[in-house]
Amino acid sequence: MTMVGTPPPLPVRDRTTAQERTAGALSPMLRRLAEEQATGVLVREHGTLHLAEGRVVHAESPHAPGLDVLLTAHGTLAGAAWQQAAGQTGDAREAARRLLAAGLLPEGALELCHLDALYDAGYFALTPSSTPGRFRYDSGPRLGPLPSVPVVALERETLRRRLLLHRLWPDPAADDAPLVRTAPAAAAPVTPRQRAVMDLVDGVRTAPRIARDLGRQAFHTLVDVRRLAAAGLVRPAVAVPAPPPGPPTPPLTVTDPDIALLKRLRDALEAL
Repeated sequence: MTMVGTPPPLPVRDRTTAQERTAGALSPMLRRLAEEQATGVLVREHGTLHLAEGRVVHAESPHAPGLDVLLTAHGTLAGAAWQQAAGQTGDAREAARRLLAAGLLPEGALELCHLDALYDAGYFALTPSSTPGRFRYDSGPRLGPLPSVPVVALERETLRRRLLLHRLWPDPAADDAPLVRTAPAAAAPVTPRQRAVMDLVDGVRTAPRIARDLGRQAFHTLVDVRRLAAAGLVRPAVAVPAPPPGPPTPPLTVTDPDIALLKRLRDALEAL
C-alpha cells in the first residue's frame, strides 16, 4: 500500500499594510516599535517612553510626579533612602531595584507605585503633539522585576482617561493653566480630596504642580480639577492683557529761526 501524505497548507501572506495595522493608534510609531519588539527610548513632546522588547517598562513626563514622589510622599519610603539610592545609581528604575533587593521597599507597594507612575506619565506622553516623536535604539532598557505594560494596554488606558475627563468637563483649559478660585471653599460640598486641591489653588499653581505638592498622580488631580471646574469652584487664571500700544511718536523736527530768515533774505536778493 502506498501512503500519500497530505501536504501542509501554504502560509497565508499577511496583506495588511503597516498603515492599516496602526490605524486608530495614538502613536503609529509606538505601535510599529511594539510590533518589531524594539528596545530603546521614544521621546515625545510631553513625555518619554522607555521600551524593552516592544513593551513599556518606564515613562516620564514633566507633567506627572515621578516614582520617587509617589513612594516618599506618604511614608512608603523615607526620602533619605531614595536620595541615597538614586545618588548611587543615577537611574530611578535601578534605584528602585536596589531598594527592593535591600528589603527597604515592600514588593507590592513598589509595583503599584511603579504602574501608577507609568500610566500617569504615559497619559501625558501620548498627548497629541505638534512635533514628531524621536526614537533612539538602545540596549539600556530591559525587562526586570518591575512590571512592564503592552503598548496596546497603555493606549487603551489613555483613551479611557481622555473620555472620562471629557465627560466630567469638556474644556481642557484647566489642565495646565494656573488655577484660581471662583467661589469660597464652603460654597459647595466637596470631598476631602477636592478640598486638599482647592487649598493649593492660589492663582500660580497648575494642576500638575498641585499633584506634585500633594504627592498624588497628576491624572487623579485632573479629575478633581475638572469636577471643581464643572461645579464652578475653580477656573483657569486669565492673564491680564497688556495695554494697547499708543500712537507712534512723530519724528522730532527742529526749525532754526536764523536759518529760515537767511533763506528768505537769499530768495529776496535773487529776485532783484
